[in-house]
Amino acid sequence: MNTNIKNLEPKSLWSYFHALTQIPRPSKKESAAVDFVEKEGKRLGLETIQDEVGNVIIRKPATKGMENAKGVVLQAHLDMVPQKNSDKQHDFEKDPIEAYEEDGWVKANGTTLGADNGIGVAAALAVLASKELKHGPVEALFTVDEESGMTGANNLKPGILKGDILINMDSEDEGELYVGCAGGTDANAVFTFMEEEFPENYTALKISLTGLKGGHSGMDINLERGNANKLMFRLLKHIVANDGARLSSVEGGNLRNAIPREAFALIGVPAEDLNKVKQEVARFKEIFTNELKSVEPDLELKIEETKAPHFLMDEMTQDDLINAIQACPNGVIRMSTDMPGLVETSLNLAIVQTRNKEVHVKALIRSSVDTAKEDVESTLESIFLLAGAHVWFDGQYPGWKPNMDSEILKTMQRVYKNKWGKTPEIKAIHAGLECGILGSAYPNWDMISFGPTINFPHSPDEKVNVESVQKFWEFLVATLENIQAK
Repeated sequence: MNTNIKNLEPKSLWSYFHALTQIPRPSKKESAAVDFVEKEGKRLGLETIQDEVGNVIIRKPATKGMENAKGVVLQAHLDMVPQKNSDKQHDFEKDPIEAYEEDGWVKANGTTLGADNGIGVAAALAVLASKELKHGPVEALFTVDEESGMTGANNLKPGILKGDILINMDSEDEGELYVGCAGGTDANAVFTFMEEEFPENYTALKISLTGLKGGHSGMDINLERGNANKLMFRLLKHIVANDGARLSSVEGGNLRNAIPREAFALIGVPAEDLNKVKQEVARFKEIFTNELKSVEPDLELKIEETKAPHFLMDEMTQDDLINAIQACPNGVIRMSTDMPGLVETSLNLAIVQTRNKEVHVKALIRSSVDTAKEDVESTLESIFLLAGAHVWFDGQYPGWKPNMDSEILKTMQRVYKNKWGKTPEIKAIHAGLECGILGSAYPNWDMISFGPTINFPHSPDEKVNVESVQKFWEFLVATLENIQAK
């Protein structure tokens, strides 16, 4: 294990990435990272701008002989997804990421690594800092709050950037060029319940479902991993309907764009049904383990007696909630018929949380087809309205339609083949890149996305391949050298 990642190659990039791991930067709390890149731009003597929402733009003039090249905007986002294992003590607003290299991969100790999109940020900073690279006019655009609302992209003003080409560095498979992405919508449902006094003859039990892999709700949705909310409510439906259990509260998932890895339920059970409920939980552990053993080998389902809560949820709301979650679609809805292997439409039932006589349900719908996304919205609305919840949709962001005649696409294909003897794959991604939003503000931009190989983003298993980072850097450098003249 090597904890000194800043000495990996290319050193400038890894040094910047190491610096980012020392700066807490969960979504909406990335102000320290904003300050870091702003100060770095000014330290390098470059024109540096911070806009009203915290996006940072740094301009670097063309190197000698390339003044007439088209301007390039290198874009990456500053925030990271804060996920950790349940046994890991870590405060994402205060503590640094404990990164290390092992067997050719950089990983983190029990938390997300932040390679999504810290590697892109580090690459842009390394370009800005270099005195050796050849390039035309370069602008680095560092956006905020990509992971939880696209706030930076949505609020970027037209006209502030001067470039002709956008190179987004937020993709996660080396050797692939991305020319399109899915759009998304946040679905919200709220159930309001009445509190009923916890009966004296009831025993309080806590059910814990842990050990799932989780992951990125776009990149990993096709891996058929367990969704902690769906599994928990499958169990709850059975023990409530058949074994006398009553629901007090539930906590499952905490990020709309991460597949929920853990869920916890607090229930009450009549004394005479206590052993039966415990036996059913053990039986469901065997069921879940058998069904998911190839993708969730570390699944844990436990039940333990606990201190009695002050209330139980009224039975009508309890039943409506359980039935709605059980009926809610989850996972891949449809595969693309135009691009083999691409998920077209999906849904991640991300969060179910009890808060002050309410249960809040949040899901993220993704699709590269707007009408298909609207159809899933309608399905969810029907399910939750019939169950008596208040339903609304927000956080919509557009997809990015592929342009197969793109000049930057052809340039990067040519550069890659010249360097490595093969043509990179051209793909669209079932995730929310900022390109669609940014392109609506700058419709003249020629856009593309690429990056190194990052596995399992949005989960504590996140890791980035060291060799692919070197190749990503060399590809970026060669691309900048080959940008065409205006």
